[in-house]
Formats: sequence, C-alpha cells, structure tokens
Amino acid sequence: MTRGLGLALVTLALLSATAAPVAAPHAVDAHFAGLLNAPPTVPHVADAAGAWHAPFIYRWQLANQLEQRYDEDRSTRVPLAWFSGGHVVRSSDEAAAPLLLLGADSYGRDVFTRLLFGARTSLGLAVTAALAAMLVGTLLGGVAGFAGGVLDDVLMRAADFVMVLPAMYVALALRAVLPLVLTAPQVFALLAAIFAVVGAPFVARGVRAIVRSERRLDYAVAAQALGASDARLLVRHLLPSARGFIAVQITLLIPAFIIAEATLSYVGLGFPDPVASWGTMLQEASGNIRVFADFPWLLSPAAAMFLVVLGVNLVLQNSRPERLRDDRGAGVKSVL
Repeated sequence: MTRGLGLALVTLALLSATAAPVAAPHAVDAHFAGLLNAPPTVPHVADAAGAWHAPFIYRWQLANQLEQRYDEDRSTRVPLAWFSGGHVVRSSDEAAAPLLLLGADSYGRDVFTRLLFGARTSLGLAVTAALAAMLVGTLLGGVAGFAGGVLDDVLMRAADFVMVLPAMYVALALRAVLPLVLTAPQVFALLAAIFAVVGAPFVARGVRAIVRSERRLDYAVAAQALGASDARLLVRHLLPSARGFIAVQITLLIPAFIIAEATLSYVGLGFPDPVASWGTMLQEASGNIRVFADFPWLLSPAAAMFLVVLGVNLVLQNSRPERLRDDRGAGVKSVL
C-alpha cells in the first residue's frame, strides 16, 4: 500500500508538471496588482442564502491594506469558466476576481500557477542532473573497476576529491566568476552540471565495486574465453549487473537535487524572473517574516517538495531489495 501511495504522489507531480500550461489558470508572470498576498480563492456551490449553483467564486475585497487582509464580497457570484482559453478552469471575470487556488504572492502572482510551472523547472532539473550523474558515474566506475591498477586509483581518488568538496561554497565561488546576469537556460545548464559532478562519484564507487566483483564470476570468465572483447564484456555483461544499484541511486539523487536546487536558490543562485521554480518561490517567500503566521500558502513549494521526496522514498523502500536480488544474477542469465 505504501508503494502505491508513493507511485501516486510521484505520478501526480509528473502529471502536474507536464500539464502545467493547461492546468494552470494563468500565465506564470501574470500580476494582479490589487491582490498582493491575497489568500486562496475558495470555490463554492451554494451561496449565502443556501441556494445551489454551478461552481463559482467570490471576489476578494481589500479590508486592511496595512495588514493585507481581505474579505469575500458576497454580493456578486463569479462563475467558473471550464475549458476556456486553453485552460481547464479559470474565472469568468479574470480582471475583477481571478481564480487563485493557492492565493497570491507578494507580487500579486498566482501561487498555484507558479507551483505547477515550478514543478517543470525543479523536476526537470533534478531528472536531467540525475541522468547525467548516472551516465558519468557509470562510465567512470565501469572503467575503473574493469581496468584496475593505476587508472582505478586515479579515477577513485578524483571521485573522493569531489565527494569531500564543500559543494555550497564551490557553487557560490563559481557563481562569483560568472556574468552578473544569467539567462534561464544558462542557470539550468550550470546547476545541472554542478549536480551531475557532485552526484557522479556516488554512482561511480558503487558501479566500480560491482564490476570488480562480477568480473571474477564464471559467466564473465566464460564470455572472455569465448573471445568477447573488453568493451563487449564491460558493456554487454558487467554493467547490466549494476542496473539495480544504478536505479536505486537515481531515485536517491532526484529528491536530493530537488532540495539542492531549493538551497542554492535560497542563497541567490537561482533562476531569474519570470521563471518559476520551487527554490526561487521559497527564496521569495523567505523575505517576509509574516509568511508562517499570515501567508502560509506561500510555503506550498516546501509542501510539494516534501510530498515528492516522500513519494520517491516510499517507492524506493518497497522496491530496493527485489531489484538488487533480481539483478545479482542478470549477468549469468545473459550468458546462459
């Protein structure tokens, strides 16, 4: 049951990110000047008199500008428009009463919309970096474990050096020597490269150990005796035996990179406006000390990160033993 819950959470996050342009009621950079830090809009099906209607919302009316407190104007119902303008649902009067399912931020932008588009950025970056770390780590670990000797020592010492580096300070130092203004693709490429370099050694060390142990088994010796080249032996027989470990590492790296993106965005190494990511949304919310008490909806990216990390860990917790056991004999099966 826990694995099903994990799969549901991960699937929901991926679907939300994929469908963001349609599921989000507004553009990611849309501003509503009169609704700074407005609370979430609550859809209704019954009005104040108890009469039933199709889903509708009420307009927010500013009650106290200093406290940024809003009251519902229940004098007029604003119906919801379904499948209008390329969106699943939105308000029929966007100018007067926009649909803000998770409220608005301090710039009057729809938090729900930015949460969905932020999922595309944060999850896309985490998956890209995890795949890059997997490719680099598998290559280095496979070559080191197969070749041994001096090459093994050099590659592993380089991996150890990367693992002990203070990644946060290295990232900040690298950012200091780069141009002051970076475009969103440049930030994406920079963070993906940093994460891939940091994550690759963890994959490399595990793959190296598996390749070294598998090379001594009968199926590897038999394949080499039958004339298999070193490249074929490594790629066709030895590396497939590490696929269970690699799959586990990817599922560990993705949530780690999601949190790392949020951390780097919090210290200023994030995506520029108007690009949304979960990290930049939290960084923007951190500038207001009233967030926890008065505007908790601004912390929704933290809740989304928690649910995604929880989902990945639930899936991993229930699948790790089977994968590792199944892949232990993969090399023997490939020869037989």
